[in-house]
Amino acid sequence: MTLVATAEATTRVSGPVPSIPDYGPATRPNMVAVGTMVWLASELMFFAALFAFYFSLRGNLPTLWDERAADLNVPFAFGNTVVLVISSVWCQLGVLRAERGQVARTGTLLNVKEWGMREWYVLTYVFGSIFIAGQVFEYAHLVHDGVTLSSDSYASIFYLATGFHGMHVTGGLIAFLLIIGRTFTTRRYTHLQETGAVVTSYYWHFVDVVWIALFAMIYLLQ
Repeated sequence: MTLVATAEATTRVSGPVPSIPDYGPATRPNMVAVGTMVWLASELMFFAALFAFYFSLRGNLPTLWDERAADLNVPFAFGNTVVLVISSVWCQLGVLRAERGQVARTGTLLNVKEWGMREWYVLTYVFGSIFIAGQVFEYAHLVHDGVTLSSDSYASIFYLATGFHGMHVTGGLIAFLLIIGRTFTTRRYTHLQETGAVVTSYYWHFVDVVWIALFAMIYLLQ
């Protein structure tokens, strides 16, 4: 009997792996997540080029860097960085709710423990918007002090690096709006919607990490 059972078990594992409903074959990776990671890798190369550009200019123009660094408001930029980092925490809490299938809060708005993905993503959106507003505020002060895109090499690379990052953050905010809006327009929360919420968090964590590197490069390594 033991030999027969062993033979049957060996027979069962041969052949194609069965599909999981809404997920596809068990051995197939999530192609949306894989595609997002590949795309983020290409974005990483883009920012790496900006880093190389920055350090090349700095190495050739050290005097200019010493002069322009004094125009930066480091404490303000640090506070703005903290806001963006905290937004990543709210985003991850939203991901945990999305993976659990909890789209919206199950209690009162003041009961944070019962919040769903929607509430945490709305809070992420608010903090991300504050970061962009802070960046615009900083730009306004720099322009008022005469530091414009065409002023010199320092100003050009500063606005280029931080501006492109700001565009990426804005793109993430638009993605959050789409994810949040979808929770109001669909009756059933599907695996596809969960995947959309999760890969959006990948993107948001990416822009968060990139900004930490940019902050260290521009504001700390003066």
